[in-house]
Amino acid sequence: MLRYCSSGSDSKLSRKPSQLTHLARRESEPGAGPKARDKALRLHGTIARKLGISIVSGRFKPGDLLNGEIASSEQFAVSRTAYREAVRILAAKGLVDARPKVGTRINAQSEWNLLDPDVLDWTFESEPDLQLLNSLFELRNVVESAAAGMAAKRRSAAHLKAMRAALDGMATHTLATEAGRQADLDFHTTLLTATHNPFIISLTNGVNAAIRTTTIFKQRERPLRRDPLPDHMRVFEAITAGEVGKAERAMSELIELARIDTPASKRRPRKRGR
Repeated sequence: MLRYCSSGSDSKLSRKPSQLTHLARRESEPGAGPKARDKALRLHGTIARKLGISIVSGRFKPGDLLNGEIASSEQFAVSRTAYREAVRILAAKGLVDARPKVGTRINAQSEWNLLDPDVLDWTFESEPDLQLLNSLFELRNVVESAAAGMAAKRRSAAHLKAMRAALDGMATHTLATEAGRQADLDFHTTLLTATHNPFIISLTNGVNAAIRTTTIFKQRERPLRRDPLPDHMRVFEAITAGEVGKAERAMSELIELARIDTPASKRRPRKRGR
């Protein structure tokens, strides 16, 4: 059975076990106030994040069992309720399967919600392997290139105005800032919305999570090597002109250049989960 040792520096996890246990129990009580509940949620999230990073990084393998609830709660110096809530977070994202009398088992990667914003964040906490990185950009290409073609046929004046405003925001703030990154997301969100396809639009959160995570990852050690604004302008101009094929090609080129700009891991691709 695996043993997980916390190495984080979270202030709550640095408290004495008795303090944390009392805190978690008090904050999880039904009558606890909003501030207490917020603290409890942060505690659950901290534990889930630590475990989640270990799972997506490959430290824990599919089929492995985590320590039992009692041992794990003692290990993290939190109440059993707090640990149980953390496991529920992981289970909701498909990372684990928790069953009574069986334990908490790590799921195969095929069962993970890979486009969940937290799962993507945990994946890029270190360096994702090349296979996974390329797969993420392949997904974007499949979805967004087709969406750009649809948008070229179906966009409204309001869509064009919103996309133009997003491009202006990117130019003003750059992707080195939160405001610039939000403008980038606004551009892609409007493009997907302009398809008028509810199933494609439902992918917006996942696509945006992929864009945000990889954009931040690319700038972790150094500034962006290339300004991506001209690539977005070409997509916008094709959509404005109603040129379906040109819009699809421009978006495909944008995504391919974004993939090239993303530093690839030198690690070998991890084997797929059992």
